[in-house]
Amino acid sequence: MPIDRDRALALVIPDRTVTVERGALRAFAQATGDDRPASHEVAAARGDGAPDLRVPPTYFFSLELFAPDPFGFLSDLDIDLRHVLHGEQHFEYFTSCHAGDELTLRSRITDVTAKKGGPMELLTKETDVHRGDAPVARMRTVLVVRNPAGSAA
Repeated sequence: MPIDRDRALALVIPDRTVTVERGALRAFAQATGDDRPASHEVAAARGDGAPDLRVPPTYFFSLELFAPDPFGFLSDLDIDLRHVLHGEQHFEYFTSCHAGDELTLRSRITDVTAKKGGPMELLTKETDVHRGDAPVARMRTVLVVRNPAGSAA
């Protein structure tokens, strides 16, 4: 079944507020092979001029995955998760962020595009990350959704 574009664009995804935790930043650094002392040790981060461990590029995506149901918006749109692939990820950064920061993630669906006459659709979700009223980053995720009922043109 094709994605209902109007329904997707009108979908309200609840905001989520999270606190960046040192342990999670250390685990992320370890998982990505970042062995720099400033990525694991607060004293080293402060020695580099940061108030605490820095949030590395792409970490914001992890914050979305920590939600109790990170793909609930797909269920809300009747999209079968078995037909979804990650297509693209894009980040835009406005300022730095550190352990201890409280961040609010505001997500919305910004586009649905049919490809190949309907058997494949691209769903774009953008998430703005704010610390208080200040923008920190913007993420864009493109998901590829296979529509078994679609027909190729």
